[in-house]
Amino acid sequence: MGSKIVEKFVEILNKFAEKVNNLKYIIAIKNTFAALLPVIITGAFATLFSSVLFNVDTGLAQIDALSFLAEFKPIADVISYFTMNFLTIYVVFLLGFEVAKLNKLKGIFPGIVALMSYLVMNPSFINFVTDDGASIQITNVLGRQYTNTEGLFLGMFAAILSIELYTWFGKQDRLKIKMPDSVPETVSTSFSALVPTILIVTVMATFGFAIEAITGMYASDIIYSLVQQPLQGLIQGLPGILLLMLVAQIFWVIGLHGMQMVRPIREPLLLAAIVANTTAFQAGEQIPNIVNMPFWDVFMTFGGSGGTLGLLIAIFLVSKRDDYRQIAKLSFVPGLFNINEPLIYGLPIMLNPILAIPFIITPLITGTIGYFAISVGFAARSVVMVPWPVPAIINAYISTAGDIGAVITQIFCIIVAVLIYLPFVKVANRTVVSEVEAMD
Repeated sequence: MGSKIVEKFVEILNKFAEKVNNLKYIIAIKNTFAALLPVIITGAFATLFSSVLFNVDTGLAQIDALSFLAEFKPIADVISYFTMNFLTIYVVFLLGFEVAKLNKLKGIFPGIVALMSYLVMNPSFINFVTDDGASIQITNVLGRQYTNTEGLFLGMFAAILSIELYTWFGKQDRLKIKMPDSVPETVSTSFSALVPTILIVTVMATFGFAIEAITGMYASDIIYSLVQQPLQGLIQGLPGILLLMLVAQIFWVIGLHGMQMVRPIREPLLLAAIVANTTAFQAGEQIPNIVNMPFWDVFMTFGGSGGTLGLLIAIFLVSKRDDYRQIAKLSFVPGLFNINEPLIYGLPIMLNPILAIPFIITPLITGTIGYFAISVGFAARSVVMVPWPVPAIINAYISTAGDIGAVITQIFCIIVAVLIYLPFVKVANRTVVSEVEAMD
């Protein structure tokens, strides 16, 4: 009876997860942020080089023999600025393109429509206060808060809404300007998109103007204050990140890809957090966020989801099961690069009541350790976005711009993970003995 209830519960969760994963906007958001990872990592390493190599105060350039390195600092700085501080611009364009692709629209022009729609919702001036307190309005510019991650949520909303309108308007024959057959197809296509483009950009600009006229605030500032900032505060706190990890681990245990399930929530917020840290590091300011994407990778998913580098070590230490040891040998090299599907589906951990328990609780415990180590100042906050396949120890060192405290903390977390997994691996030893005796 109990097993039927569990099977029914798993079936319901499977159906729910499948529906969520197949939502058009979830697919588009996941594809967008996956495509943008090279941009974020490029900017992060440019910032790292600027500080560690080219800076005359903190980098190798302070050494007389290497002072020539300071000449390269402007190159790293410009790369950092136009990657980290323009992330929302890239997100809007790519998200518009991804939604359009799912709507069966061809070409990259919908990405431009999405970007125009977002830009016209924001002011084209900034107010600059001089040293003597006078306020000067500088026109025909776009404030940095509308191109960096502060504008991310409004940008995503504008991209989705504008492309849905563009798709609908494009299906209305009366809005199409039809050209003679002798006109080249590219010109004809451009004219057919003219009226929908004008309508959409006008609607979005009017929407932005109306919000500012009614509230005295621009749409981006409202969304950031009411939606994005509270969500960031929740996820970037310890309870929020632990809850998100718990959900991911439960999905893994029932046979679904947990990281894919939480990715639409995780990536916009945690990527924005590491971008903010990188920007602050570049400017020599206080690093704001403990929890960000590298925190997730360094302290919660070393070896893959569940901190399974600890499980691999535990199996090598105490497992007497030939099947476990063989799978661990095959999984060790992928595990070093944080790929653990061979373990999850090979042991398996999925739907395994023995290994599911440490698999769920290990990242919650190690994440808590990492959080408090950073909170008390023993480990540094991450300032560099590191690709997730970078092995443990190396990712801790690079993501914190060479902080030894972070490396020591990660090593301690790995040891804790081993200690958590050890008794459960021993229980698995007794389980296989019992199975053999039952067969005899």
